[in-house]
Amino acid sequence: MSAVNLDPAADPAPASAGPGSAGLDHFLGKAHGKFAFSADETPALRITPGTGELIGFETSDEVYRQLHEHRDMAKLTAGINPVTGPVYVDGAEPGDALAVTIHEIRLTDCGWSVSLPGTGALQHVMGEEMFTRRVPIDAAGAHVTDRHVFETRPMIGCIGTAPAATVAASGGNSTVMPAYPQGGNMDLTDCRPGSVVYLPVMVAGAYLSIGDIHAIMAEGESSFVAIEAEGTAVVSVDLVRGMGLRAPRVETEDEWIFVGLGDPVQESITRGYEDMFGFLVNDNGWDRGDAYAVMSAVGHTRLGGPTGSESPDPLHPFTAVGAVTVHRLPKSVLWPPVTE
Repeated sequence: MSAVNLDPAADPAPASAGPGSAGLDHFLGKAHGKFAFSADETPALRITPGTGELIGFETSDEVYRQLHEHRDMAKLTAGINPVTGPVYVDGAEPGDALAVTIHEIRLTDCGWSVSLPGTGALQHVMGEEMFTRRVPIDAAGAHVTDRHVFETRPMIGCIGTAPAATVAASGGNSTVMPAYPQGGNMDLTDCRPGSVVYLPVMVAGAYLSIGDIHAIMAEGESSFVAIEAEGTAVVSVDLVRGMGLRAPRVETEDEWIFVGLGDPVQESITRGYEDMFGFLVNDNGWDRGDAYAVMSAVGHTRLGGPTGSESPDPLHPFTAVGAVTVHRLPKSVLWPPVTE
């Protein structure tokens, strides 16, 4: 277990109580925020998987509050996109997968819309002046403008495990971009309450971290920052032995969603489709021809979040390289109705 600062017999740092902790078995406050997915971090919590215990990961919106106040990146004292954690999962070993069930996302009273110069698909039309807006959130929804109130659809933008020590020589995986085989800043709208996110385990203990809650986000995240919000993600963690994932996977009530990572986008699409095909043929025993034909009929592909699949040029840290794609398979094809 190289590069892991945890004695298996030692107790981790205690989880702290705070707002949003009601009804939880464990609560990790935003003071546990980190700026990398790494097994070098001392775990904030150690758990046994499969118990159904509810863990609250509180996230921070401090950087957006400061941008709204100062409208000047040079005046920031808070980092961008911290993730809360990590959580050490007993028994998790390389080749396994974490199954993270998202039960609830508890939002606070506001979110933020921000245009950072030089980022996002609308950077050329928004120009060099920073735009910020506080978005009130109440029982009616997110008040995005004076005339537009949308029902919140909270989601987790950044969720992942630690990379293998040999991959993490630079100190860990970024929480901004790109997305990685272990997860990261994927910005997928399906990482929402009711979903199960499957993440590859690359180091003993997995080191799960969660951050970047959004109150609502259009698929693709044109602005690169969505309607960001502080909140608490309530999850439970199970362990799937030997699942052997090469990229994250999401299960919703109605679909299996396979995440493709690659550069260029065609490679990302190919990898996502290959994983869907392997799921049907290898995991579910389908005939190869049946899998091919069914995928041709109902295996849909969309672009995922805007963070890319390869590390960007250091001189342009918000310029994505490659693509994150999502590939959707209806669960109904696995259990067809019996006909008389």
